[in-house]
Amino acid sequence: MKIAKSYTLAEFLDWTRRKIYILLLLATVPATLYQVFGLTWIAAPWSVAVLLGTATSFIVGFKNAQTYQRTLEAQQVWSSITATSRYWGLICRMFPTTRAMSAVLIHRHLAWLTVLRHQLRQSRVWESANSPANAEYRRKHFLVPEHETTLDADLHAHLSEAERQQVASAANKGLMLIELQSETLRDLYARQELVVLHHTELQKTIKEFLDQQSRVERIKNFPYPRQYATINSLFVWCFAAVLPFCLVREFDRLNDSVSGLFAGHMVWLSVPFSVLVGWMYLSLDQVGESTENPFEGGANDVPMAHMCRVIETELCTMLGESDLPAAPTPKNAIVL
Repeated sequence: MKIAKSYTLAEFLDWTRRKIYILLLLATVPATLYQVFGLTWIAAPWSVAVLLGTATSFIVGFKNAQTYQRTLEAQQVWSSITATSRYWGLICRMFPTTRAMSAVLIHRHLAWLTVLRHQLRQSRVWESANSPANAEYRRKHFLVPEHETTLDADLHAHLSEAERQQVASAANKGLMLIELQSETLRDLYARQELVVLHHTELQKTIKEFLDQQSRVERIKNFPYPRQYATINSLFVWCFAAVLPFCLVREFDRLNDSVSGLFAGHMVWLSVPFSVLVGWMYLSLDQVGESTENPFEGGANDVPMAHMCRVIETELCTMLGESDLPAAPTPKNAIVL
């Protein structure tokens, strides 16, 4: 997640430059045909651009609103995970009768957080993190923590060798860890190391973690509807392609009131203006596309690794442990 005041214009232009090149081509061809070859009949009525622009504005606005809601929900779920994790650390520190068992429950929960963030960073076919523009920006400006290390290496500090092997063989690793937590609580209750009230509260908190895992898995595994994403891109590109044909005649009319160097050449102004308007629509579309999957490893993702590091520091402090994880310096003001 970008934590600076804003992206710079240079970053935005560099991120969208591939589409700018296409827009330049789309704008130059009609202007050349109209001005150089005299094919004035290619000019389309201005009303066509108005109708297409209006329809495109509606659908682009709808998509961006929906994709922002997905990111907002993802942030809310991870805020809930953070709050519930703090509560889990507190009750695990106070309820079990031995300090060693408190440490087991807390570190296994930190392992669950680690598994969850690694699981959510796995690539999906509909995600845009590996598109040329996003992949290039990632290489230049930031690193994804889950891509820099393996899950087994991150679990080493929290689980025993036997538990790591058990988790590695599970299809749903997060669910396996929750199951281990529940079994441990059942055994503690059976040995009368937990009173019934404490056992109930701990199991209730585990259920909250299970609900939160299901919510983030839903966001990860169910994309923004493909029919809306497809029609959005079609509308935007259709508008960008038709707009230059509507602008050439409008700028040609300016020749009647212009004299000097630019007389008879005003049609060429349709090129930069077509690129500018088309770039605005295409940039909105690209922003929406990069926002719709908040766990894919993009610059605007929910900062799961950072939040997990904060939780780990707080829970390890509750246990009195001094070997706390170091917070890395954000690269280009981006934390993930």
